[in-house]
Amino acid sequence: MFLVFIDDADDAACYPASRLISMSCAANATIKLNFESSLNDSNEQDLVTLTCNADTEKDVFLAISKQLEKGGTLLVADDVAGVYCHKDITACAITLDT
Repeated sequence: MFLVFIDDADDAACYPASRLISMSCAANATIKLNFESSLNDSNEQDLVTLTCNADTEKDVFLAISKQLEKGGTLLVADDVAGVYCHKDITACAITLDT
């Protein structure tokens, strides 16, 4: 299973689901997905921040989790094409090795 993200700066990241450390609701309409670093073997992490409609974080968590169970490749967010795995996701940002 792979998770794919493309932000509005046309940056892209594809992570094996096994590297997903956590999903958390950082603030209303903001979900943070932490992944093991893709740049090195340090204790740093990559961060993908999803913006979603207010008060829909739980629905987005559940949608991503259900897709993880199915396997395959999941395009979580593509800001360039405006395509998202859930109707309430509106944007993403990718930060490597935070």
